[in-house]
Amino acid sequence: MRFPPQKIKSIKVRKILSIIIFFSIATILLLGYFFVENKADMRNIALVLFVFAILQVVILQYFFKNQLKNDIIKTSLRNRIEELKLSLDEANKMADYKSIYLANMSYEIRTPLSTVLGMLNMLKQTDLDDDQKAQVEIAEYSSKHLLQLVNMVTNNADVETGDVKLNLMSIDLKSDLSSLFKVFEYQAWEKGLQFDFKFLLNKKRRFSLLGDSIRIQQVLINLINNAIKFTNAGKISIIIDQTISIDDDQIVTFYVKDTGIGLRPSEVKQIFEDSKKFDTSLRRDYRGGGVGLSVSHQLVKLMESELKLESKENEGSTFYFSLQLKKTMNIKAEEDVHKPILSHKFNVLVAEDNRMSQKVIKFLLEQQGAQCTFVNNGFEAVEMYKSSSFDLIFMDIYMPDMDGYEATEAIQGTKKYSELNTPIIAVSASAFDEDILKAKQIGINDYLSKPIEVLKLKELLIKYSKKEHHA
Repeated sequence: MRFPPQKIKSIKVRKILSIIIFFSIATILLLGYFFVENKADMRNIALVLFVFAILQVVILQYFFKNQLKNDIIKTSLRNRIEELKLSLDEANKMADYKSIYLANMSYEIRTPLSTVLGMLNMLKQTDLDDDQKAQVEIAEYSSKHLLQLVNMVTNNADVETGDVKLNLMSIDLKSDLSSLFKVFEYQAWEKGLQFDFKFLLNKKRRFSLLGDSIRIQQVLINLINNAIKFTNAGKISIIIDQTISIDDDQIVTFYVKDTGIGLRPSEVKQIFEDSKKFDTSLRRDYRGGGVGLSVSHQLVKLMESELKLESKENEGSTFYFSLQLKKTMNIKAEEDVHKPILSHKFNVLVAEDNRMSQKVIKFLLEQQGAQCTFVNNGFEAVEMYKSSSFDLIFMDIYMPDMDGYEATEAIQGTKKYSELNTPIIAVSASAFDEDILKAKQIGINDYLSKPIEVLKLKELLIKYSKKEHHA
């Protein structure tokens, strides 16, 4: 058993003090023996005892002084530990407050933004001339860019707290990333920059890949956003190289190149360690200092790779990383998102308190052939479910009076639900993991985040309409 240094020192001091006490007793007994047997002069014995007493006082004073000093140090350390505990509690409270504030802000932004994107989608379906189509397209991509920024902030916060895991699924990088790059194309265009992206593919390629598309996009959003921010003139280039295969694996290399201000060698070494400590004193004109670079570094590391950088001051930078992804034959078929997928009668109950969101959801569901009934809160949802028949329920999580969680539990407690087991889909602008986990825990079947993606909506309708049709 090992003792700490302070404990060992205390044991040694006590041992020395015990030896001194033992020696003192032995000396006094010896002097008493000399006195009784008259083997020493009385004056000499008295002198020895006097000197010995002085030495004892000095030694005891030294030990008691050290003991008092140790007691003061211990008291000071205890007080300091209590202060640190209080500071830690305050820091944890502040972190919780920031987390709640971030969640609320994300929800408040995503809710109206989902309405904007929904209305723009509806407008695209109308008869527009070429100029109007271009204007709607610009508005749509600008809205999507705002959504990307919101996602970037919330997703980066998750990574910084270490609360992130990979979700591997079949992905088609060209399909998944093209729309993302289109958003940045408009952002670069507004700043007067050239922007191009290309996918290097093997023409014989007949497979998809297993990867986490969301995390790959998160890294690219961070890198491209910074590339545009730190480039005043010239060009942003994105290259996705998928030409190298190793047996059942595909090597995919991502390049983000810019002609911006570049970095000094000392900054290149520092930048991945902690972007919060990155010296931005010379970059104030760029309204930021490399936000998300340390997060991107962590994400790429999580995907078992390394984010690398080549940069030269005033000439530009190139960020790149390679991923080794498994091949899969699960090839995604091209879909027409505007073609209705429901061929039979399919009734949907939608609980949504925002009237503009109701219009968007109504348009999207009816576009797929569904018949919709809307209610404004959880109470109405429960009563409507009891009185009418529905094949599927879309339940907004945050509603007044009775929220989506409470309404779901109330519906699940009805005799009708126990017989029909009607699928319930949670719908919310809040896309945090704790919301999704809570939805699963109370028995909600799926989770659909706002802004609603048409392809995701179609997947859910196909999934649950087939079950209903089969039943």
